[in-house]
Amino acid sequence: MILKNLYSVSEDNWVDIRYSEGVIRDVLPYSNIETSSDEPSLTFENALVFPGLINSHDHLDFNCFPRLGHHHYLNYVEWGKDIHQVDKEVIDKVLHIPQDLRVNWGIYKNLLNGITTVVNHGPYLDVKDSPIHVFQDCNVLHSVRLEKAWILKLNRPGFQKLPFVVHIGEGTDEASHNEIQKLLHWNLFNRELIGIHGVAMDTEQAKSFKALVWCPDSNRFLLGKTADVKNLKNSTKLVFGTDSTVSANWNIWEQIRVARDYNMVSDNELYDMLTINPAGVWRQKSTGRLAKDYHADIVIAKNEENKTGMSTLFDLNPKDILMVIKNGNIMCFDGSLEQQLKHGGQDLTGFSTIFLNGNLKFVRGDLPGLIKRILEYYPEANFPVTIS
Repeated sequence: MILKNLYSVSEDNWVDIRYSEGVIRDVLPYSNIETSSDEPSLTFENALVFPGLINSHDHLDFNCFPRLGHHHYLNYVEWGKDIHQVDKEVIDKVLHIPQDLRVNWGIYKNLLNGITTVVNHGPYLDVKDSPIHVFQDCNVLHSVRLEKAWILKLNRPGFQKLPFVVHIGEGTDEASHNEIQKLLHWNLFNRELIGIHGVAMDTEQAKSFKALVWCPDSNRFLLGKTADVKNLKNSTKLVFGTDSTVSANWNIWEQIRVARDYNMVSDNELYDMLTINPAGVWRQKSTGRLAKDYHADIVIAKNEENKTGMSTLFDLNPKDILMVIKNGNIMCFDGSLEQQLKHGGQDLTGFSTIFLNGNLKFVRGDLPGLIKRILEYYPEANFPVTIS
C-alpha cells in the first residue's frame, strides 16, 4: 500500500509512505516513490500524517465512568474516599457492567483518538483481537498507600526483570511527597521504576525513576496542580498518559492542549512524549517513528487549512482522524475514504459505522453492538459517539 501526499509533522515536509507486511518500506518526499499499476494506493488532499500515538497510562476498564470528584483534593486517597461515599450509586452501576465490555470500550476510546499502543495499569487483562496493542509487559503496583504488601511485591525474588509501574506522588501535600521517599527507601534491589503522576516529586527523587508518566488533565481535575515537568524533565524521561474517564477527558487532544497550556515543555518535547520516548521506555522497538523498517503504525488526519509546523498536530480532535493503521492493517477510517478504498480493492467486511460529531467513521469490529450491550447494563452511560 502507498499513502500519497501527506504532510509529515516530524519531517515538516510532504511525503509518500509505502508499507507492506506490517512494516514501513519507504518514506520519501512526495511523488518520489515509484509505483506500479498493481500496487494499491490512497491519495490524500489537505492531510497530515504521524506515527500512532503511545498512551502510557490508562485503566481500560474505567472508561465507562463519568468524571467523579467534587473539589480539588490533597491526594488520591482523599479523592477515593470522597467519591466512594458521594458517588457510590454511580460506581456500583458502572462496575455492574461486565469487565470485558468496559475494557473493549476503553480500547476503542484509544483507537478513535489515534492511539495505536496503550499501557494498561491494573491486573493483567486477557485481551483478544484488539484493534490496538494493549501493553502489559510490566510489574504493576497500584500505589504505596493502597497496594497491599507492596514492599514484598517490589522486592520478591525470582520476579520478571520488567519495570515496576506505580502511581506515586499523586497529591499536593507532604504525605504525597513522603510516599515517594518511602518507595525509594524500600526499593532494596534497585528495581527499575516508572512513576505515574509525580505531582509531589522533586528533581532529586526523579533521578531514581526510569520515567515519569505525565497526566496533566487528570492532575488538574483532581488536585488543581500538575507535576513540575519543567524541571523534572532534566532528571528523568517523560511520557504522556491520559488516565481514564473517571478523572480525565476521553479526548487525548484536549488533554494535550491542557499540557500545552501549562507551558512547561516545548511542542517537540510533547510530541516525543507521545511517540519516541514511550517507545524507548516500554521497549517497543521499531515504533514511535515514521521511518523505513519501523512498524506500520500510522495515523492520518485532516489538515484542511494546509498548515505546517508541529503546532498543526495539536489542533486536532478525534473527528479529524481520517485513518488509523496498526501493523499495516486499517483499523479505522473516515467515511470520505470509503469509495477510494473500495476502488482500490480494500476488503471492508468486518467494519461497523459510527458518527463522531456528525462525521461518519468506519471502525473494525462491532462497536455499535458493544455500545448497545453496555447500555443494557448502564443506560445512563454517555458515549462521545452516536450509532444508528
